[in-house]
Amino acid sequence: MATISCKDISNDLRVITVSERLDLQGTEKVERSFASLTKTGQQNIIVDLSGVTFLSSVGIRMLIASGKALKEVGGRMVLVVGVNASVIKTLKITCVGAILPMFEKFAEAEAALKS
Repeated sequence: MATISCKDISNDLRVITVSERLDLQGTEKVERSFASLTKTGQQNIIVDLSGVTFLSSVGIRMLIASGKALKEVGGRMVLVVGVNASVIKTLKITCVGAILPMFEKFAEAEAALKS
């Protein structure tokens, strides 16, 4: 089942790390916390999915909904996927990258948010 943690890097950058399975049960477990962590006034959020072992449509919906809500208040959300082949494939097939930019490395994601 999914786990979630968060770390504030600066006043305007938060990193949310999600691990394990973002299937129906996993997403239900973390969705409320995830939504709360993305609505705290942080302008930019990096979501680290490199430890996710399975990503379903329910998990994708959670990411997109939070990303869109953050954008409406002037923030941005990007994803770090590492070399997680199954998550990368799922996000590419569903064209999530057009909504939430994806990066292999944290430094790339951070640089994109600064530009």
